[in-house]
Amino acid sequence: MTLPGTAPIRVVAAVLVRQGRVLAARRPLHKSQGGLWELPGGKVEDAETDATALARELREELAIDVSVHERLAQNVHAYDHQTVRLVALRCELLDGQPRALEHLALRWLGADELDSVTWAPADLPLLPAVLRCLE
Repeated sequence: MTLPGTAPIRVVAAVLVRQGRVLAARRPLHKSQGGLWELPGGKVEDAETDATALARELREELAIDVSVHERLAQNVHAYDHQTVRLVALRCELLDGQPRALEHLALRWLGADELDSVTWAPADLPLLPAVLRCLE
């Protein structure tokens, strides 16, 4: 569902798995959806590919370098103020250890822990694809 008269904002999200756990990030309280959990990532800028945007966002927000692989899922979600097209991409950590430079917290979640946090509404439909990566 898209808000009338608006094009969805394209957003990319990392499915970064380490030792059977996926990285989740808690949004800052002062931002939209503050305090909720998400797959880390961000907006795709003009002239960027999804892969380029995701690698950039993860460098900026987590201080890591990744290799971006295949698209796993996508979801279009209409919030009150904007509509997002959220695309989840599988990533591989190449360098660095994730640090919460812009998030409240980071957690590595196993398959049995995905429901232990409150996810942002746009991320919820991506969780079945995340779960498949953890099996």
